[in-house]
Amino acid sequence: MPAHRTAIFWFRRDLRLHDNAGLYEALKQFDAVVPVFVFDTDILEKLPRYDRRVDFIAQAVSHLDTQLRELGSALHIEVGSPVSILPALASRYGAAAVFANTDYEPEALARDAHIERQLVQQGISLQRFKDQVIFEKSEVVKDDGTPYTVFTPYSRKWKAHCNAFFLKPYPTVQYAQCLAGRDKLQLTTVKPDVAVLGFKPTDMVFTPPSVSRTCLSDYGAQRDFPAADATSRLGVHLRFGTGSIRALAQQAAGLSDVFLNELIWRDFFQMLIWHFPKTVEHAFKPAYDAIVWRNNAADFERWKQGQTGYPLVDAGMRELQATGFMHNRVRMVVASFLCKHLLIDWRWGERYFAEHLLDYELAANVGNWQWAAGCGADAAPYFRVFNPSLQAQKFDPESRYIRKWVPEYGSASYPAPMVDHAQARARCLAVYQQAVK
Repeated sequence: MPAHRTAIFWFRRDLRLHDNAGLYEALKQFDAVVPVFVFDTDILEKLPRYDRRVDFIAQAVSHLDTQLRELGSALHIEVGSPVSILPALASRYGAAAVFANTDYEPEALARDAHIERQLVQQGISLQRFKDQVIFEKSEVVKDDGTPYTVFTPYSRKWKAHCNAFFLKPYPTVQYAQCLAGRDKLQLTTVKPDVAVLGFKPTDMVFTPPSVSRTCLSDYGAQRDFPAADATSRLGVHLRFGTGSIRALAQQAAGLSDVFLNELIWRDFFQMLIWHFPKTVEHAFKPAYDAIVWRNNAADFERWKQGQTGYPLVDAGMRELQATGFMHNRVRMVVASFLCKHLLIDWRWGERYFAEHLLDYELAANVGNWQWAAGCGADAAPYFRVFNPSLQAQKFDPESRYIRKWVPEYGSASYPAPMVDHAQARARCLAVYQQAVK
């Protein structure tokens, strides 16, 4: 073996040093590891020029670079297509391998397969590791080896399999001396800044992830009330890997089974999209692709702008536009309203959320939208139609959340409901029954 072996670690959905599975493996196996991040123009070119997620990533990358420099290394940052950049960087640095953590989404898998083919032609391996989930792919399946499509039995087996080994952190910093020294790196002049990337600055302020014991212990009792500050707001950190799923699961264990179940739902959806990639565009239950949606563009616009006349729906949509966040209970209500009250295709809503949600990730977004529409794995039955007025009475009884985002609520300027709940429900049931008969 050569005396000095070099590898590249490609940061993606794992923007942290501590407890990073792929980075740990690279540092353990190689003498010098070059940390790389690519602002992927194949993704960036599709985004609006004002996007909080790009700002979040830029700030997280800057934070990561600062940490690496404190350790005597630095982050090699590029802007462009990873398909061409990674093979070129591997050649430039004389790397024997490129390490990364696994992404389970169909486009990411196709991209990685393309890169791997090019690397193999150069005699370089692409090695990927499980990092963003506790269990992946077929690690938690039925006894006959087929994937679960119902959450409850999946979660039971998940919990039966999970032990301290799977939650143990990877001691990455223990091998920090194997990070390539700053003097050895061929750094570019690219700065992790939204303006440099062609985006407008946003109100996004990056802060390291944290959640209190009180939040976790009270989560089950308080999480459904959008006016309460009772959720972790860690979705974006899990999405971009600025926080460790293993650390969070370990923290939740024993404090909140309800919160732990939310993490298991993440694994469930990632498992489903890996086994059933067609669900990105098609209903998990094929019969539901026959639904004749109304898809009224004017109705869709009123829903987007929070002008439906149902205050809980409108509050959620306005919160989303203003902040990039929406409370989970409200997400269920607004999604059900779009699909069932307005009979607008769940894919329209999924794509709108994809444009605006700070914590957007494909697997969970598709899974949750299909759940709301009744067409997904372990979905709410099609005849379950949320009454947004009753949901508001139950979960925002003093209208604190509603009045925060819909200040004109109760005045003459607030619109009347755009549809009658009972009539919309009856219409929905008739259309669904016709499709799935």
